[in-house]
Amino acid sequence: MRTYPEEFKASVIAKMLAPNNRSIPDLVKETGIPKDTLYTWRSKLADARQGQPQAGQRTEELSSQEKFHLVVQSAAMNEQELGELCRQRGIYPEQLAAWRQSCLEANQFQPRREEQALRRKQAKAIKQLESELRRKEKALAEAAALLVLQKKAREIWGDHEDARPTWRRDDP
Repeated sequence: MRTYPEEFKASVIAKMLAPNNRSIPDLVKETGIPKDTLYTWRSKLADARQGQPQAGQRTEELSSQEKFHLVVQSAAMNEQELGELCRQRGIYPEQLAAWRQSCLEANQFQPRREEQALRRKQAKAIKQLESELRRKEKALAEAAALLVLQKKAREIWGDHEDARPTWRRDDP
């Protein structure tokens, strides 16, 4: 097994990464290093970097672990150091504050199963009561409409239900 100087190894790895993004088959042709060795170097680098956000990486691409690492890293920083960190990483201090708040809330009390079951039961009862209320409101609106129609009919035909209408065509 052949060993390579660290400087040479670092330069080849730099060609694999952004902004160069050279493919491993191209580097094999250029350097003569076996492709398995290059893949191993790249995976070791990825393992070493895991959990630490990279400069220039978009905040949407940051994993939860990377956000947590930034929160921990920034905990003891003053305003100036925090601003410098945010500029280097391309994030806003407000984002960092929101991540910190998420970390603080992560270990809050979680309701027990019994409480969750009770909440589900109460939600079901509320839904049933709301449905019954809507049904009764519709019935009330219908009854009110019938009363209004009955009142108008009495005005037209008189107070008695068997009385004849006040208007007739065959009147002289």
